[in-house]
Amino acid sequence: MGEFELIRRYFAAAACAAASEGVALGIGDDCALLTPAAGQQLAVSTDTLVAGVHFPALCDPFLLGQRALAVSASDLAGMGAAPLAFTLALTLPEADPDWLEAFARGLNRMAEDCKLALVGGDTTRGPLSMTLTVFGQVPAGQALTRAGARVGDLLCVGGPVGEAGGALELVLGRLAAEPEVAEPLLARYWSPQPQLALGQALRGRATAALDVSDGLLADCGHIARASGVALVIEAERLPVSEPLEALLGAERALQAKLGAGDDYVIAFTLPPSELPALQAQWPALAVIGRVEAGSGVRVLDRSGHDITPRQGGYLHFTE
Repeated sequence: MGEFELIRRYFAAAACAAASEGVALGIGDDCALLTPAAGQQLAVSTDTLVAGVHFPALCDPFLLGQRALAVSASDLAGMGAAPLAFTLALTLPEADPDWLEAFARGLNRMAEDCKLALVGGDTTRGPLSMTLTVFGQVPAGQALTRAGARVGDLLCVGGPVGEAGGALELVLGRLAAEPEVAEPLLARYWSPQPQLALGQALRGRATAALDVSDGLLADCGHIARASGVALVIEAERLPVSEPLEALLGAERALQAKLGAGDDYVIAFTLPPSELPALQAQWPALAVIGRVEAGSGVRVLDRSGHDITPRQGGYLHFTE
């Protein structure tokens, strides 16, 4: 099967490649043409996923297709952007029809859930990897950024953290668990749900935001640096995850909540007056700390003792 037949059969014919609002020209030309609405800014983000680094080389391609797009779409959520379109550059060791059919189905499922249109990309032969670029739109001047957190703000997360980190222990075969423990954790790893609606609701409310992809502690550090403030995380206020604690125990579960990546929930700072309305609409939202004068991120136990881990998250190119 040639490159262009592969594209036509598995991607150009997918439901997510159909014409949609905001897309003037999709697959089939040298470039796609996007038309953001009047008064909107274009939000763009790119993520690369590599076999053996971001996912096991031998995994369910349907689940991989879902996960690959969700990872990128979550960046739009963290900026408060409404989704428009995406491109896919796929590198494959071989053109396996069964693998491609399942991957394309998973990709299409997540694209339809996120309301993202596939508008182009590339395919080539080589070690398995994929690069996805997502496009969204946000009213001019209303994008959520990492800068802007103010002393006195609350530090919040859009839902539980650490569950994908626990799931990785199962994915890699380092731990095993009963279905009632394993299944909800694995769902968080393979089928993360980008918090697009929450991100858009945070426009004009949150003072700073991002999606948690490299670990809560590391990502909160990005907000602290960009905003010129200190963030305090109160460990006892982190959302409880019964499956995570059943799998890892309380101490390791706390480590996963602080340091494991791939959660893809939004972490944000918020004036206290904005909290009640948001919590009424998003009950899973949790206040986990506060913004203070200073720099960096500290983690406190229930007695107020500093228990900040030395390493806060995943970094490429480090030992």
